[in-house]
Amino acid sequence: MGRLKKLFQNRTFKVAAISLAALLLLLAVWLTFGKKSSAYRPTETEARLIAILSEIEGVESATAMISEEDGRAVSAVVVFEGKDSILTRSRILDITATLLRVDKGNVQVYPA
Repeated sequence: MGRLKKLFQNRTFKVAAISLAALLLLLAVWLTFGKKSSAYRPTETEARLIAILSEIEGVESATAMISEEDGRAVSAVVVFEGKDSILTRSRILDITATLLRVDKGNVQVYPA
């Protein structure tokens, strides 16, 4: 017990112990929060919609999220990169509503 007490009175040991504790805490925080969260993976229907929308003139890429109730699509949000025009938005809106069999009022289209 006396050796342990003498060891804790040593300033170098205190600095090393505090540094080690801080390093372990930093490692724990990094392992918990530092990892990238897994990216959202689109459903099969969303992936098909994205593939179709990416073929539209003026659309470079698109992302879609479909809300479902009882296994049926009820609404969708589409975010696209490309030429932001009324024609492009209208095409995206028409294709999405038709593919999902939802009212156009339940589809929102936004440029990225």
